[in-house]
Amino acid sequence: MNTTGLDLYNATANASAAVVIRRYSTSFGWASRLFDVPVRDHIAHIYALVRIADELVDGPAEMAGIDRATRGVLLDELEAETERALRLGFSTNLIVHAFALTGREHGIGMDLCRPFFASMRRDLEVTSFDAEELNDYIYGSAEVVGLMCLAVFESGVIREDGERERLNDGARRLGAAFQKVNFLRDFADDHDDLGRAYFPGTEKTLTERSKADIVASIREDLRVSDQSIPLLAPGCRASVWAARAMFGELTDRIEAAPVSVLTHTRVRVPNPVKARILAHALGMKVAR
Repeated sequence: MNTTGLDLYNATANASAAVVIRRYSTSFGWASRLFDVPVRDHIAHIYALVRIADELVDGPAEMAGIDRATRGVLLDELEAETERALRLGFSTNLIVHAFALTGREHGIGMDLCRPFFASMRRDLEVTSFDAEELNDYIYGSAEVVGLMCLAVFESGVIREDGERERLNDGARRLGAAFQKVNFLRDFADDHDDLGRAYFPGTEKTLTERSKADIVASIREDLRVSDQSIPLLAPGCRASVWAARAMFGELTDRIEAAPVSVLTHTRVRVPNPVKARILAHALGMKVAR
């Protein structure tokens, strides 16, 4: 029987989100394939909304000649459309519609979405951050995304308060680690092309001392998040481990790279290393 009506629309929205994650993130896209269905689809829905908001703030929208003020208006409209879709269960924007399907099913509301859009808005307005501002930015841009994903992972799971707290803390800290790694690996583009310095004290340049302090904070975030990964359901654990392992590899490579390299080159994980991580994660999934 052919899919028609709302089922067809939902399936098209789902397919649209899958294209976004596949085109924009090789590492996370492959890691997400280890999720059981439909978890994989829900994570793609979250990723797709986050990605188009990020592209609106910086990349393609600016390259298309859209000025900062207009991008701010478009971001406001995207936030309003997200809120409306979460309320109505429908959007003419297929990516927002897909996100709303996930949000309504898993209790993801504007309490998490508003901080995210607030952080995206700061990228249109702010070029440097103090410590408190950076913490707020990372919470909105990354930690809430971890909490959104956790809401999907934990759907229908009954937890004791202690376990729930460990999982929430782990999701936030893993998101924070991922964001800090991205800040370091994108330092050249952010600093030179966008005139943006996320870490306090790096407005002029990145030093070996400041890099070491940031790497230490990333490793502490990863240490805390590692304590929560074993608590995840088997259908989610291998994929989360794979994403964490790839960012752990990035952290090692960033730590080993001189600042002179980081300020001019984007550090990457070679494909053979990614393949080895994914193969190990697949083994974890099969052996569960």
